[in-house]
Amino acid sequence: QQRLEESGGGSVQSGGSLRLACTLSGYTYRPYCMLWFRQAPGKKREGVAAIGVDGDTTYVDSVKGRFTISHDSAEKTFFLQMNNLKPEDTAMYYCAVDSRMDRWWLLQSPDNVADWGLGTQVTVSS
Repeated sequence: QQRLEESGGGSVQSGGSLRLACTLSGYTYRPYCMLWFRQAPGKKREGVAAIGVDGDTTYVDSVKGRFTISHDSAEKTFFLQMNNLKPEDTAMYYCAVDSRMDRWWLLQSPDNVADWGLGTQVTVSS
């Protein structure tokens, strides 16, 4: 059974850092695109960052320069390093994977992304 599991969420003060991890299990194929999304209370789920198996990355403007997405060499785990966190980063963070290649389109179209984790909460206090 294919599964994604997030870890690493928590509570930090503004300016702090957190590193999220997403572990894949049960996959018999290599998903091309690994993504992070977030959803704050009362808001739509929004894309944050994506990485392809080739290492190419895409970020939304609000996190550029602060967040870094990466994956391990076996692509069984991928990460989101979040630095200089702001209160507006507070949200449930979800990892996701998809076999398609268009990172930007997938970030803009969460309803079309194939597989999801259950989420991990990130809370940033001012």
